[in-house]
Amino acid sequence: MTTQAPALTRQRVDTGHRLSFLREVRGEWIKLATLRSTWWSIAITAVLTVGIAVLIAQAIDAPGFEPIQAVVMPIQFTMLLAGILGAISVTGEYSTGMIRSTLTANPRRGSALLAKALVVALFLFVSSVVVFSAAALAVSAIVSSRHQSIDWSDPSLSILPILVSSLAMAVFALIGVAFGFLLRSGAGAIAATVGLLFVLPIVATFFTMAGEAWAWVIDASAYLPVAAAQSAILPEGAALDEPVAYLTLGAWTVAGLLAAWVVLRTRDA
Repeated sequence: MTTQAPALTRQRVDTGHRLSFLREVRGEWIKLATLRSTWWSIAITAVLTVGIAVLIAQAIDAPGFEPIQAVVMPIQFTMLLAGILGAISVTGEYSTGMIRSTLTANPRRGSALLAKALVVALFLFVSSVVVFSAAALAVSAIVSSRHQSIDWSDPSLSILPILVSSLAMAVFALIGVAFGFLLRSGAGAIAATVGLLFVLPIVATFFTMAGEAWAWVIDASAYLPVAAAQSAILPEGAALDEPVAYLTLGAWTVAGLLAAWVVLRTRDA
């Protein structure tokens, strides 16, 4: 007489810990905050922003120059740090293989992309507000000796440029995130980000001496991310109207993340 072993049944254990979007965001924050490169990038951004702002405030004492201009002008340099930070926040996962764990834990790839983009953008925005505010305090101390000050009673000459500059830093970081997912290579994503944010605007300036036949290149360059950000930060006399500048920044962000989402859905990790 033989006995049969009881059949093993597969049971699903409910631990009560389902992966919600908030948990995804928390996981992305842990990954970003535990990277030393994140804090080094913010530290360098802070030093450059405050240092360059102080130098500009000391060097320029001309009629019509508002102190807030010295505060936000360093964004022309720190934009690269924001874009690179966004790129390496993605490509670092591909280089270590962590992206497989991320997508295994969260197979909804669009949700994973959105969580990372949200964390990176919010982190850059908040940290940039702090950095630009520190630069504003430093500039105020410099120009006070000339009986000048930042006009805090007028938001367009104080608070708004700081907030819009911080928003632009978040946009530059999201452009880096998009290139990170598109190229999956640290070097490639950084090169593409630097090319779009820094190289193309310089190339466009060469066409100012090329005559009317190439004037369209100058007109088109006003819609590059950095030029659009400058028009949004200080709209008076800018190349783009303020609403168009905001729409341009939004279009770059949406187009980049949509392209990243399509590639992430259709390509293996």
